[in-house]
Amino acid sequence: MTTPEARLLQLGIELPPVAPPAAAYVPFVQTGKLVFLSGHIARKDGKPWVGQLGKELATAEGQAAARAIAIDLMGTLKAAVGELGRIRRIVKVMSLVNSAPTFTEQHLVTNGCSELLGEVFGDAGKHARSAFGVAQIPLGACVEIELIAEVE
Repeated sequence: MTTPEARLLQLGIELPPVAPPAAAYVPFVQTGKLVFLSGHIARKDGKPWVGQLGKELATAEGQAAARAIAIDLMGTLKAAVGELGRIRRIVKVMSLVNSAPTFTEQHLVTNGCSELLGEVFGDAGKHARSAFGVAQIPLGACVEIELIAEVE
């Protein structure tokens, strides 16, 4: 069986280091076998990926932003547990999409994250999730995602 790290290598993805918190929180907390990752905002070229879906950004751009967040989340997850092979299951993903009032494709935007987690973790990457449209996200980011994972 291929490891998550090997899948990332096959996909040409290098995980970033954990970003320092921008406020009064920590990047992750483990309690028992669950690891809770704080929300990660979309970044492009090292800066917040700003814009509102359905106004400045299209669904495909939101999917790309959510995929970029998945990469950042996996970097934080690796820092939290050491090796991604220790992940038994991605339990839950919660996605907040900076949305114009008429935008209703938050679930499609969030697929950018969910699909990459499935590619990297296989069956262990199949998760429960929520996708919400919100009026604004910190720093004007287009998407923010948090994650819960179970470790061995």
